[in-house]
Amino acid sequence: MFNNHHDVIVVGGGHAGCEAAAAAANLGKKVLLITMNMQTIGQMSCNPAMGGIAKGQIIREIDALGGYSGIITDNTMIQYKMLNKSKGPAMWSPRAQSDRMEFAAEWRFQLENIPNIDFWQDMVIDLIIENNKIHGVVTALGRSIKSKCVILTNGTFLNGLIHVGKKNFQGGRSGEKSSKGISESLKKAGFITGRMKTGTPPRIDGRTLNYDLLEKDSGDETPQTFSFLNRSILKNQVSCHMCYTNKKVHEILKAGFKNSPLFDGSIKGAGPRYCPSIEDKITRFEDKERHQIFIEPEGRKTCEIYVNGFSTSLPEKIQHDALREIPGFEKVKLFRPGYAIEYDYFPPTQLNHSLETKVVENLFFAGQINGTTGYEEAACQGLIAGINASHKIEKLPPFIIKRNEGYIGVLIDDLVTKGTDEPYRMFTSRAEYRILLRQDNADLRLTQIGASIGLASSERVERLNYKLDYIKKLSHLIQSKNISPEEINPTLINLGESTIKNKTRISKILSRPNISFEHVMNCSSVSEFFKVNKLDRESIDQVEISLKYSGYIEKERENVEKFNRLENITLPKNFNYTKIKSISSEGREKLKRIQPNTIGQASRISGVSPSDISVLLVHMGR
Repeated sequence: MFNNHHDVIVVGGGHAGCEAAAAAANLGKKVLLITMNMQTIGQMSCNPAMGGIAKGQIIREIDALGGYSGIITDNTMIQYKMLNKSKGPAMWSPRAQSDRMEFAAEWRFQLENIPNIDFWQDMVIDLIIENNKIHGVVTALGRSIKSKCVILTNGTFLNGLIHVGKKNFQGGRSGEKSSKGISESLKKAGFITGRMKTGTPPRIDGRTLNYDLLEKDSGDETPQTFSFLNRSILKNQVSCHMCYTNKKVHEILKAGFKNSPLFDGSIKGAGPRYCPSIEDKITRFEDKERHQIFIEPEGRKTCEIYVNGFSTSLPEKIQHDALREIPGFEKVKLFRPGYAIEYDYFPPTQLNHSLETKVVENLFFAGQINGTTGYEEAACQGLIAGINASHKIEKLPPFIIKRNEGYIGVLIDDLVTKGTDEPYRMFTSRAEYRILLRQDNADLRLTQIGASIGLASSERVERLNYKLDYIKKLSHLIQSKNISPEEINPTLINLGESTIKNKTRISKILSRPNISFEHVMNCSSVSEFFKVNKLDRESIDQVEISLKYSGYIEKERENVEKFNRLENITLPKNFNYTKIKSISSEGREKLKRIQPNTIGQASRISGVSPSDISVLLVHMGR
C-alpha cells in the first residue's frame, strides 16, 4: 500500500495539516498524510471565507514563504474585499469569500500533485513514544506506521463533543466522528490538557430568502489577489447580503436559554471571546436592540447560505423560529442547525518556537490543538511545523519567524510565551510593529527567507526582484525630479490643496495626505517613466506608502533594533531559575515552567516583571 516508514507523518487534513504536508514534502521529505476522511481534505468547517483583519496578512505571509493557502483562495474565491481602506495601510486586510466545495477540491488537487505525499484514510488512536521521543503512530485498522517526525493537526476532533440544545453527541464536525486515543496517549506522556469550545451558525436554503428585504454587500470594483504570483482578475463576483436581528428575535432566543448548553453548565470549555455566539451577544450587550448578520453564499453552484453572526447551540426549533423573525427570512428553511463543539487542546507553553513539543522530541503540534481558532492561524502553524519537522530531520537550526518579521511570528511567540486559556485569534493590535507588517509588503519581508530554506520558488524570487527594481527606479524618480506649478496647480486647486509657486520635488507633493500617484500621472517626468515601464499598481503602492509613512516606519525600525538586542541574548537550556532569589516568586515559577530561549521572550511572559529582567541581565553578565 505504501512504505511503512516515512520522514514525516501529518495527522489531520485540515488547513494546518495541508500546509504542513505540503511544506515538508516540498522540502524533500517523504510525507504520509493520515486523515479520517479523504473527502474532507481542506474542508472549510465554519465560514466559507479566507482572510480578514490580520488574517489576510497571515495568508499573504504564507504565500510569500511558499505556502499554498493564498493560491487556493485565489483559485476558488467568488468575492474579494480589502477591509479597513478608510484607515491607514497597516490596517488594510484582504478578505475573500470562497466556494467551499471548490476550495476543498483544489487543496486535494494541489496535494496530490506533490510527488512526496502519500495518503491514508484511517484514525490515529495511539502514538509510538519511547524515551520521550516519537517514532510513529498506531491507527484504528491496527497499522503501526514508523516515522522520524509526527505533526498533529487534529482541529476540533480530539474527543470532540457536539451540542445542540440539550442534545449532545460525539463528533469532530457535523456528520463526522471524533478522534479517540491521541489525547490519552499525550496525557500518558506527560502533557497538560484542557478543553475549549467553538461554534458555528445554521446553514440555510438561499431559495427561501426574500433578497428584496436584504441589504446588498458587493465586492471591490477592482478585486486583487492573495498570491503574489497571481495577476488574474476575479470576474462575476457573487454578492453577499446583510440584515439585522431585532427585539422579537432576541425574545425568542432568550426564551430558549433554559435549553442552552452555554447556560446550563453542559459546556465546560472556554469559548472564543471575539467570535461570540448570538446567545453571548444578546446577554453581554443587553443594551443593543439589534446585531448585524451577514448572508454569505457557500459557492456558485449551491443555494446553501452561511448565516455569519448567528453562531448558536440553541435547540434547532428555537434557531428556526428566531431566524423567521428577521425581515427577508420569513419563509426560511434550515439545511442544518448551528451547534457548539467542545474539544481537547494542549496549552501551547508546552511548545518550542519551532512548534516541536518540549515533552516529546520530534513531535509537533499545529492548529486548534494549540488553542487557536481560525483557518489562517491554523494554516501558518502547519507551514512552520512542516518546515521545522524537515529541519529537525536534516539537523538544521529551527526555522523561526520573529515578531518584527511577520504576524506568523507574533502568533507563535504569543502562544509559546504567554499561552492561552481561550481560543486565540489574531488581530492587528497584537503586533507591536504593524506599520512594518503590512499585507502589501509580505513578499518583501519573507520571500527571500522562504527562498533561503528552499520553499519559495525561483518564480517567486524573480517576481520579487522585478518588484524591488521597479520600486528602486520609481523611488529615485520622485526623489530626483521636480514638478512645475503649471503641471500640478490645476489638480491642487481642484482638490482644495495649497498651490506651489516654484518647481517642487515630486516626493514633496506626494507626501501630502490627499495626493496620490493618480494625481501626478500626467506630469511630464512621471508620464515618461510609465511609457518605459508598465503600470505596476503593487509596486506603486509600496513607494507611496513608504513615502507617506516614512517617519512612522523609521520609528518602528528603531524599536525593532532595541527588540533584537534583547532577542539576541540567549538563555541556557533547562536553566535553574529557582537559585536566583532576586527574581520574584511568580517570575521564577513562570520562567521555570516556560523555559524561554531568550531575554526577549522572557520579557513577554505574563508575571515576569521588568525588574526580573534586569536581574536576569545582570546574571547574564550584561
